[in-house]
Amino acid sequence: MKIKKILAGASIAIAGLTLAACGNHSHKTTKNSKGSIALITDGAGVNDNSFNQSAWNGFMAYGKEHNLQKGKGGYQYFASSSAADFAPNFEQAVNANYKTIIGVGYELKDAVASAAKKYPKTNFAIIDDVIKGQKNVVSANFQSNEAAYLAGVAAAYTTKTNTVGFIGGAHGDIVDLFDAGFTQGVKDTAKKLHKNITVLNQYIGNFTSSDKAKSIAQSMYAKKADIIMHAAGGAGSGLFQAAKAINQTKAEKDKVWVIGVDIDQSSLGKYTSKDGKKSNFTLTSVITGVNVAVKDIADRAYEGKFPGGQNLVYGLKTNGVSITRGYINDKAWSATRTARNDVINKKVSVAIHPKSN
Repeated sequence: MKIKKILAGASIAIAGLTLAACGNHSHKTTKNSKGSIALITDGAGVNDNSFNQSAWNGFMAYGKEHNLQKGKGGYQYFASSSAADFAPNFEQAVNANYKTIIGVGYELKDAVASAAKKYPKTNFAIIDDVIKGQKNVVSANFQSNEAAYLAGVAAAYTTKTNTVGFIGGAHGDIVDLFDAGFTQGVKDTAKKLHKNITVLNQYIGNFTSSDKAKSIAQSMYAKKADIIMHAAGGAGSGLFQAAKAINQTKAEKDKVWVIGVDIDQSSLGKYTSKDGKKSNFTLTSVITGVNVAVKDIADRAYEGKFPGGQNLVYGLKTNGVSITRGYINDKAWSATRTARNDVINKKVSVAIHPKSN
């Protein structure tokens, strides 16, 4: 899947964290250079609360498991502040003799394909897109609609107003996956619970306009939505801002909720209610297991079984996508577990395109 489209326009305010790719290299080496891996980020940086950060978490887990150190001969990232950095970063990673080099997001597709063609003896991977016809390239994608479906189940059980919302960045294969899964999860569950739940749905048109996301969220909350999910990349911060402002004026028991995306976004939901209670309004987060994918690919390469030429698809069955427990109540959480099993066992088929917006 292409949730990276959510991040495509993500703010590069973290460019100050450019981390100078090479400037962050440790000079330590390890004996296990055969398992060395390098991460090439997109312009959002490695601390983007999304894809890049998740990928780096997977790198660190891989390094720990195989006793590899950060730096040459082990694992490292090369941060890109713009698309102009992609090709040079791949060159630097190859010249530093990293054996497997992973590009995060569809924006890096051309750079990955070009580097792989130039260096056929090096392993490459593209996350959230597909490169065909190159034996030294593996593609990794995600069935995010399956996890979004579970978020919809949780929302249907949790809503008190019977109105929920979805805010997307811009229409595209990946955002539409989230939209379709969430909406179907709400509707299927509403039917089971004999509820009539309205799903408000609006797209920002890009992934950077947090002010517009905030405005849309304010409008949805004003229309009685008490839970809003986003798939809007950096613009999603506007939704959290809107929810926090509203919740600070309410008693804790009357809070409105947000459903996060990509990684656990509960840290963005912390606030103090009007009645002085420290609380959290991130109901759950829909997790895209980039960490799972990069570690899986790195592990296979380490074992001499790099899956070049393949498109690996990660879904609920492989824990490649999931939702966090967050603040979902016990009854709703139990329902999401049942739904998860139904999707895995093909008792439920989750849509890949929204029916209407």
